[in-house]
Parts: sequence; structure tokens; C-alpha cells
Amino acid sequence: MIADLPQHALRVAGLRRAFAADGLSLDDAKVFARTSDDAAGGYAAARAALAADPGLTAIFATHDILAVGAVEAVIRSGRPTRKAFTFLDGDGERTITVFGDKLRPSGSDGNLPWEELIEADAAFFVSGDEAALRAARRAPILVATAREIDTLRDAAVELDALVGSGEDPGERYGPGELEPRPRLVVTTAGALGGWMNPGGPYLAAPLPGPVEDAYGCGDCFGAGLTFGLASGLSPEEAVELAARCGAAVLTGRGAYTAQLTL
Repeated sequence: MIADLPQHALRVAGLRRAFAADGLSLDDAKVFARTSDDAAGGYAAARAALAADPGLTAIFATHDILAVGAVEAVIRSGRPTRKAFTFLDGDGERTITVFGDKLRPSGSDGNLPWEELIEADAAFFVSGDEAALRAARRAPILVATAREIDTLRDAAVELDALVGSGEDPGERYGPGELEPRPRLVVTTAGALGGWMNPGGPYLAAPLPGPVEDAYGCGDCFGAGLTFGLASGLSPEEAVELAARCGAAVLTGRGAYTAQLTL
């Protein structure tokens, strides 16, 4: 963890409580205070963390500016990561240019606790190899993005739901592309709503505020759909919740400032 201390002591305490809830602890030796309240401070703290633990696989930063510096430190260390540039137009629509190979966890990686998926209520598959997808199928509910259609086809795993954008060629799904067929296919169409199969068309959710940008809307829609199905909602109710999640994020800057609160 890299933290703006003492200003963010409550955030550090919150992470400690989250760890404790899972029977884990946060060693004080792994909390690194920033040297300055900017990206350079995050960079320096992350460099110190990486030097202290060469096997480090994750960094928690207590605010975004520190995280920017931390990402730079990770890149310079030679560890695999990705960078992206987001283009926004005047209507809040976005296009993302990604640099670097996509990170794909492998189900054969024994360092990852795949067995914990058995105790999960649901899994949302966004990246990984065939073995990772089969491991994710251990969860009672499995939802996947249509962007990973090649992996989904090769793994031949039944999905509870497949979700993708009808406006993105990389996420389009045609009948018969997957066997076994997904139990539910949801295709989004922005302000027009979308289509469920089975189920037919659905309406977009009302916006809770003015449009800021569309970054993260699709991911939040998929997360809301997964949560809804895992909660026992009907497909129609789960899609309605997913649409509300996507609409909420559309009114905030980036993917995290306007999350739907239930």
C-alpha cells in the first residue's frame, strides 16, 4: 500500500478492516507513505515498495494521483502492465487506445486461488485463457464479455449470460457462435437501450444527472448484470439493474466517481 499519511489514515484503516474480514492482516512494513502529495510521491513510494518486495503483485494507492506515479514505477520496473489513452468527444462518448498486450490470467497458474471461486456467488469473465474460464465456471453464476469470444468458443463452457455492445465490432455475437449456447445474451445499444435473448428489447435507464463521459459504462453494466443474477433477480430485473449501473457511471468523470448506490 502507498498512502498519503496521515491525511488518509481512515482509508488505510478501511483496508485493514477489509483484510481482517477475510482473515488477513496488513503488515505495517508494507505501508509506504508518499514523500510528496503528487505523482512523484506515488512513484517514490511505489519504488520503495517494489524494492522491499520483488515479488509484489498488487499496489493499493489511497488516491488517484499517487496511483499515477505508482503505475509509472511499475512500468519502469519491467513488470507487465498496460497503458491506455482515452479520447472524449463533446457528448461524453469515448474511444480508448490501449498500449501493450492484454493481461490474461491462466487457470493453470497455481499462485492464483482459483478454488475460492467455488464460494463466490458469481464471476464476471473479462480476460483469461480457457483454463481460467473453466475455473470461473465453478461459480454458481458465470457472466462473460463477448469481447473474449474466441476463448469462450474454444473453452466450450456454458454461460449464464453473455454481454456485449452492439455498437462495438469487437463485442458482437451472432447466433450459433458458441456451443453450448449462453442461457442469456444481452446486447447493449447506448441510449437506445438494447436487446435480450430471450426477452426482446429493453429500455435504457434514465440518467441521474448530466452526461460527463462514457468511460466504464459497459463494464459497470456487466457488473450490475452479474450482481443481479447472483442476487436471484429475473433476467429482466437484472438487466434493468445493469442499465441503472451504466447510466449512473455516465454522469461521472471516469469509471469510479458516479457508481450506483443501492
